[in-house]
Order: sequence, then structure tokens, then C-alpha cells
Amino acid sequence: MNKWMKVFVKDSAYIPLVAILLGLIVGGLIMAIGGFNPFAAYKALAGKVVGTPYDIGETLRGITPLLLCGLSVGFAYRTGLFNIGAEGQVTMGMLGSVWIGIVLDLPAYIHTPLAVIVGMLCGGLWGAIVGWLKASRGVNEVITSIMMNWIALYLANYLIGHFLLQEKTQRSKIIEPSASITSSWLSGLFGDSRLHWGVLLALLAVPVFYILLWKTRQGYELRAVGHNPHAAQYAGINVNGNVIKAMFISGLFAGLAGVTEGLGVFGYMTRAAASSGLGFDGIAVALLGGNNPVGILLGSILFGSLNYGSAGMSFEADVPPEIIRVVIGLIIFFVASSGLVRWVLAPFTARRKKEAAG
Repeated sequence: MNKWMKVFVKDSAYIPLVAILLGLIVGGLIMAIGGFNPFAAYKALAGKVVGTPYDIGETLRGITPLLLCGLSVGFAYRTGLFNIGAEGQVTMGMLGSVWIGIVLDLPAYIHTPLAVIVGMLCGGLWGAIVGWLKASRGVNEVITSIMMNWIALYLANYLIGHFLLQEKTQRSKIIEPSASITSSWLSGLFGDSRLHWGVLLALLAVPVFYILLWKTRQGYELRAVGHNPHAAQYAGINVNGNVIKAMFISGLFAGLAGVTEGLGVFGYMTRAAASSGLGFDGIAVALLGGNNPVGILLGSILFGSLNYGSAGMSFEADVPPEIIRVVIGLIIFFVASSGLVRWVLAPFTARRKKEAAG
């Protein structure tokens, strides 16, 4: 339980909170300099996020893949690896699940779990390739995972174009209804939004992350390798094997993000000219959440709300939606610059210590 609560105490809590506040303040100043009303913009943003049941449902839908990508990046980081390839793992997860959803015609109680599992495995195996290259050849995972992002994008485009393409379109065929994770009940509950069962899978992934890393022998080995691979090897832990496992599990989380998009939101996959950006946003979510599962959940809620609410800023306050990316960038900057945040807080903390001493 203590590890669950670390995100709420000491530096792990106040630095991200102050970073968010500073990001919003500086973002508001930039809006004011550009001739926009920051108060109206933030009011419009909040109204867009929680204004109607439909908006709440769409916000939750947007949070779902961000949470899973954040867990993917955070898991790898906890094991001493930097998974910058979540983007490609999302692509492969989506491709695998959509492929099963299209080519097979099975009862729903078999088809849906099979499509979900295959999609997750595709993402996991895509991550495991990066882990294998690092373990067997010593290739830095940052370099290979970036390269694998592009390989995933163009491989998916090729496979869709040659095997799954809907005629006269640039997308795949529609998945069979038996493979879908859409929910008419959840959708109706939130104003006919596109909310789906994937949100529950994402929430379930949070305790799975914690239990796997901190409550199992395998998790102990993964963390030991991340802290000090030489000491872990001396203790008899298979370092190379655990590097591959860590990237595989990290890829499973990202692959599940692709599954939720493919089976829950779109029902097909498009031949894309560029990546979706979910994997890269997951890096920011993990950073903001301190690579803690609870922190990542909170970070994904913030980022998902900002992303969806930016439309309200555009339509109601006439603020360009790109401004919200500036705000997100500022928040990341202040989180990364923890020394700067401590400097801003120094007068307040010094006064508190002086009062406590007196």
C-alpha cells in the first residue's frame, strides 16, 4: 500500500501539481500575449470536458489509450529501459486485433477475447524484438524502438493494402460485430458517445502493473535488473532474459491500447501517412505520473481532458487548438525541471520550516 501512496507524498506529489499549475499559468500568459482571453479559454475547455454526458464519455474514451501507453512506458522505465517504441506497438496491436476481427467469423465469446489477446501479443512481440536486440547485440533500445515505429507503420500499410483493404477506400474492411468491444449500454449511459469496454480493461491494467512489479518474484527480478544489471547477474538473475520480458510486457500494454482503438472506436484500420502520436503522448503521461501506476492514471486523465477540451477552446473562445499542445509541453518542461519547481517553492517551504522550528 505504501508504494501506491508514494505518488501522493513529498516530491512525487507536489512537483507534478505545481508543474501543472505553472504550465497553465504560463500557457495563459501566452494566450494573453497572442490576444486571446485565457480565462474564457480555460472555461471553454472545462465546459467541453464535463459539459454533457456525451463529452464525459468521449473524454474517457480518449483517456483510455493514453493510460495504457503511459503504463507501457512506465513499466519499461521501472525495469531500466526507455520504451520510445510504444507508437509502433500500438500500431501492431491494432493491426493484429483488426485482422482477427475481419478474417474470422466466430461466436462473440470466442472472437472478442481472441482478437484482444492476439492484438496484445502483436504489441508485446514487437516490443520483445527491441529487447532481444538489446540483450543479444547490445543495441540501445531507444534507437531500435524509434526505427521499429516506422517499420510498424509501413508494414501495417502494406498488409492492409494487400490483404484487408476495402475496395475504393484507404482503410481495411470492417471487423465482424462478434469481435467488437463496443457497448451500447456504456454508450447510451454517456449520451451515445463512443465509450467502450476498453476503458475497463485500461483500469484493470493499473493494478496489474502494480501487482506484477511489486508483488511477484518476476517483478522483483525485473526491477533488480533495472536498478543494477551487474549486481542482478551476480545474484543469479538472467539479465538478458529479463530485458526481453520487460520489453514484451511493456509492449503488451501498448498493444492493448491499439486493441481498444481498433475494436472499440473505429472497427477498422486506416492506411496512415503518419503515426497517431499515442505512444509519444504516453511518454509524457508516464513522466507526469512519475512512472507510478496511480500517477500515470492521474496523468492520463489530465492529458486526455486537455486533448478533448481543446476543441472547446477553439469553437467557444476562438483559441487555436495548437495552444493546448503548448500548455502540455510547458507542463512536461516543468515536470522535467524539478529543480526549477523547487526554486519557485523555496520561499514557501523555507517559511514553513522556520515556523515549525519556532
